[in-house]
Amino acid sequence: MKGRDDYPWDDFPSDIPHEHRPWPLPERRWWMTQTWHDLLFAHWPVDRAVLAPHVPPQFEIDCYDNQAWLGIVPFYMTNVGLRGTPTASLLWEFAELNVRTYVRANGKPGVFFFSLDAASVLAVHLARGALRLPYFHASMSMTREEGEIVYRSQRRVESPPAVFLAHYRPTGPAFSPQPGTLEYFLTERYCLYALGRRASPYRLEIHHAPWSLQPAEADVRINTMAAAAGITLPKTAPLLHFSTRQDAVAWPPQRL
Repeated sequence: MKGRDDYPWDDFPSDIPHEHRPWPLPERRWWMTQTWHDLLFAHWPVDRAVLAPHVPPQFEIDCYDNQAWLGIVPFYMTNVGLRGTPTASLLWEFAELNVRTYVRANGKPGVFFFSLDAASVLAVHLARGALRLPYFHASMSMTREEGEIVYRSQRRVESPPAVFLAHYRPTGPAFSPQPGTLEYFLTERYCLYALGRRASPYRLEIHHAPWSLQPAEADVRINTMAAAAGITLPKTAPLLHFSTRQDAVAWPPQRL
């Protein structure tokens, strides 16, 4: 299992550039840090009508050239902590796996999560309680074998089964996605949307540097993550990108 011997601690940047953001930073101070490592973006084109029953009507499904997308995103997290608190703890490093699509509310594009699986039971309980996000505890491992990431995840809740087993690696030089491209649409997102208490919609702002992506290849051997959310993926190969690292900060949620 990857961890503190693989990823450095206490190296969160003192400042993250913000000139690239599509809208200004929130005026309030951010409240949380996260660092995402060895991340795979696996994206499938999915008909908007397939996703619509699973997305609250308060949010508009966002499309690129009239095409909706579903992403499955495995990675490893470090530097998870609240502002002013230490993060160098085994409680705050863990593997995570997200199933997501893209939505808009009040004109701002963001991410909507169908599920978030994490190896930390504490993180799952805190995120479910504080943010009402659909987190699930999973048995997860992430190792490097012969230059590729071997990622395994099995949700501890057995019904419906949610399993992901894949080997992945980057295959080309890094690039920054440019505005107007599909890669930019899929990755350069600066907020998430969810329903809070009493099904009230909220926006949670995040911030990070522009993504540095690499083309990738993956051998996805088992993937029932979308099916666990009631969504059938098309029988097409996913669009794949790899990112070595991304540092992010997040703000408290705001009701819409």
